[in-house]
Amino acid sequence: MLENTSYQMKRRSVDELIQHLKTFELDLKFSVGIWYFSDHPSRFHAPLGEPKTIEERLEIIAKLKDYGVCALEAHYPNEINEDNLELYKKFSRDTGIKILSVIPNLFYENDFEFSSLASPIEEVRKKAIERLKTSLMLNKELDCEFCIIWPGGDGYENQFGIDFIRMRDRFAEGIAEAMDAVPGVKVAIEPKPYEPRGRIIYGLTGEGILLAQKVEKLLQNPENKKILEDDSLVGLNPEVGHVLMGFEDLAYAFSLALEYGKLYHTHWNSQPLGNYDQDLNVGVISPEQAEAALYVMKMYGYRGYFGIDINPERMPVERAVINSIDAIKAMNDRINNLPHEDIIACTEKPHKNRGLLEAILIRARANNPSILSPMPKVER
Repeated sequence: MLENTSYQMKRRSVDELIQHLKTFELDLKFSVGIWYFSDHPSRFHAPLGEPKTIEERLEIIAKLKDYGVCALEAHYPNEINEDNLELYKKFSRDTGIKILSVIPNLFYENDFEFSSLASPIEEVRKKAIERLKTSLMLNKELDCEFCIIWPGGDGYENQFGIDFIRMRDRFAEGIAEAMDAVPGVKVAIEPKPYEPRGRIIYGLTGEGILLAQKVEKLLQNPENKKILEDDSLVGLNPEVGHVLMGFEDLAYAFSLALEYGKLYHTHWNSQPLGNYDQDLNVGVISPEQAEAALYVMKMYGYRGYFGIDINPERMPVERAVINSIDAIKAMNDRINNLPHEDIIACTEKPHKNRGLLEAILIRARANNPSILSPMPKVER
């Protein structure tokens, strides 16, 4: 059964919001991506360890269940495919860890050198559409929550002479064609502004929402149109690192997806503003951005999973995942224990509480607030 995300669009009065913040807590359900459970070369160095088979990776992931891992993501066809599908089904039955998303790999192979769904080369585009259809079918067979699409290979380097509108049309129309062929499966777009392409299309949060709305308008299958009567079928899977690569504010970006009921999933790591895609462990850089994002998710009642999407180097993958989960748990604990009435008073009456939001957060992050100056009274 599809998770209806229209609840995210609920607007609350100030009093209702305060009561919601006091009573609602995020359900920290964690997913992991099987791709980073094996060492691999980068552009700059050889693998730092030995490669692992799919079976070896699943064995490691099973041991992380006690730390909160309850779902798994994998790419088709290089990680999950028709030949090893029974292996994944058995893993899920034995561990209780569900397969959350089968992701079409539309960016790695040589065929997708000049884009995939947006490719001007018709045979390449047809291959991409067929791969998406197969991925949607596997998502349906495995009762996944959604199919993530990352347009990593769809873009350009030299912008001169490109028919950008037609490029975007091809991409959106390809998704709609596949979704109508395999109806009833939600799709989560994962925007990223650049890398591996110089500029990836639909690379920012707002662009991802535009794409979602565009695809939904193209859908014709009666089953899909029925779902769209009170829910959405195309949403977002924003990744912390990708959002910050685009110099977006994390909490604001997440709020845009929530506003339209389209925050299907989230990928968590940490990242300097701009820079290349580092996929550092959660909380290593800019933990205040992550806390602000968690708070806006709490404000609008997010019920989805928290995907750990990291590139663990120079430490065991198990430790990297556990550290990232612990970081989110610690941040969530801090936001749950904030004085919510005072927080909202500071944002709703800023002219009467100048500088006090900052003062509240300083104290919330202090191990020993008693060594600080007295906290002024917030005017509610």
